[in-house]
This record gives sequence, structure tokens and C-alpha cells, in this order.
Amino acid sequence: MKNSIDANLPLSEQTYFILLSLGTGPKHGYAIIKDVLSLSNGRVVLSVSTLYTTLKRLLDDKWIKLIDTTDSNRPRKIYELTKMGGTVLSIEIQRLGALLSAAQASGMGGVL
Repeated sequence: MKNSIDANLPLSEQTYFILLSLGTGPKHGYAIIKDVLSLSNGRVVLSVSTLYTTLKRLLDDKWIKLIDTTDSNRPRKIYELTKMGGTVLSIEIQRLGALLSAAQASGMGGVL
């Protein structure tokens, strides 16, 4: 039986960039959208629907959590990476690094 991490690997590009965005600190939805656009060099453009569908799944899997925002003048949902989410991100970064190393070892690294 696969656990939550194994069942969702490899990560989709959207999920990867959302977790990467939250890896630098808590953010609200619009900030995540802007950060993902920047981190992906404009390749990943998240719609609001895609963002919140993905955030709901990440919350359900306990890879992210909502932070209490009651002190804010303007209530917003702020999302934060959990320890499990950080582990998932680390596993995916290692996996991607291994793929890149294999490409470089094969002689295809110059194509990249």
C-alpha cells in the first residue's frame, strides 16, 4: 500500500512549483501564483481554479497547512509548508537531480 508521498510522486509541475514557493515561507494564494510564474520563468501559469484545487489536495495530504490570520486587517488564507511537505519537496528535488545527473553522464548534458 502506497503512502501519501509515494502515491503522488513524481509531482506534477504545478505541485512542485507550489511546494517550492511555500518552501521560502508562508504565502497567500495570489502570492503563490506570482511566485510560481517567476520560479518557472513564465512556463507555469496557475489559474485560480488550478491553484485552489491543488492547495485543497495538499491540505488533505497534510503537505501544507493554513496559518491563523485573525490578526490581519484583511482576512486571507495563508498557506505554509509542513514538515511532510518539506520532505516531499526534498525527495522530488533529489529525484530531479538524479535525472539531470543521468542525462549529463550519458553525454546529453551538453544538449541541456
